Amino acid sequence: MNREQLQSKEFFYDLPDERIAKYPLKNRNLSKLLTYKNGAIETDVFSNLRAHLPEGSILVFNDTKVLAARLYFQRKTGAKIEIFCLEPFEQTVEQALTAKRECKWQCLVGNLKRFKDGEVLELAIAGTILRARISEKRATNVVIYFEWDGGIEFSEILNEAGEIPLPPYLNRKTELADQENYQTVYAKNEGAVAAPTAGLHFLDSQLEDLQQSGIDLAYLTLFVGAGTFRSVKADKLVDHDMHQERIVIDKATIEQLALKQDKIICVGTTSLRSLESLYWIAVKMKYTGNLNENLVTQEDAYQLPKELSWKEACHFLVQVLEKSGEIKIDFHSALFIMPGYEWKAINGLITNFHQPKSTLLALVSSWIGEDWHKVYDYALNNDFRFLSYGDSSILLK
Repeated sequence: MNREQLQSKEFFYDLPDERIAKYPLKNRNLSKLLTYKNGAIETDVFSNLRAHLPEGSILVFNDTKVLAARLYFQRKTGAKIEIFCLEPFEQTVEQALTAKRECKWQCLVGNLKRFKDGEVLELAIAGTILRARISEKRATNVVIYFEWDGGIEFSEILNEAGEIPLPPYLNRKTELADQENYQTVYAKNEGAVAAPTAGLHFLDSQLEDLQQSGIDLAYLTLFVGAGTFRSVKADKLVDHDMHQERIVIDKATIEQLALKQDKIICVGTTSLRSLESLYWIAVKMKYTGNLNENLVTQEDAYQLPKELSWKEACHFLVQVLEKSGEIKIDFHSALFIMPGYEWKAINGLITNFHQPKSTLLALVSSWIGEDWHKVYDYALNNDFRFLSYGDSSILLK
């Protein structure tokens, strides 16, 4: 398939607003589960997931935690200014969240025209005054300089004053219950501005049952960015500017995954992109000879040589980490998976139902081909709930 000719309109379907789940089920584990195996489609319930997993499988989860990333300030004139913290500027997430007096973040700003250059906004919170001013205006966002007195960490400020950023397509305000509902039960590493929603269906008890039944579990971290919600505006799919996201995977997990070739089931598209990106960062390091490579670009997967197997790529990265004395690989990826992509790591995908004309739908199409139409038609015709708080599917080939 010539990916250069792929049109974004090929990934459109009609999604009525009433099919978008505005709230999760009370018991997230009882959502519907669409099963796709060898082209056959059936309906089950998510609590029965184990029955659909091949023996000896390993489930790979993204353990990122959603930040309470929306802050609301008020100008002296009364105008409300919303500051949505996307990611730290010139710092790691860990450094910015543990900062005790100042930090900079790349942000989206609501009502930006009313936020004047040089103006300082103030917000009384957690026994201190949080001050915000514009540090730099960039092409796609604004760098905000935050400053405060008193030795509390910035993470405490966000937890006290911030709001969980729900996806824009829910078209409703964040409610108190979303603080729990919009996090996976295994969320651990703060830094995402969107949840890895395929994991929202799991309960702690189900994870324990899976392990006891012989299914291995592995965890990695991809800090989901707001770019995940961007629809494809370009006519040609390849002209879409894919967003970058940070990925962190420790050496023990890479060693674990190397032993599970042909048995890897990814929970969510973020876990999937992480593992496929892991392969390409290994290839890039080996091919260029630069062991400090830290970015998989949008084109790497379509231009770099493909002679490494999945196991070889994992072993290479383990060797690199052992030589450097590091215990994890930390890099960014703008990998854009679309029809024509050659799969390297995964053997199955657990995922919710995605927006029309989205990069995530292009990914699903790459995995199951034109059958994505059958899957989505089936879901629409059988009362499945769509998007972040919606139902799930397991797609096996």
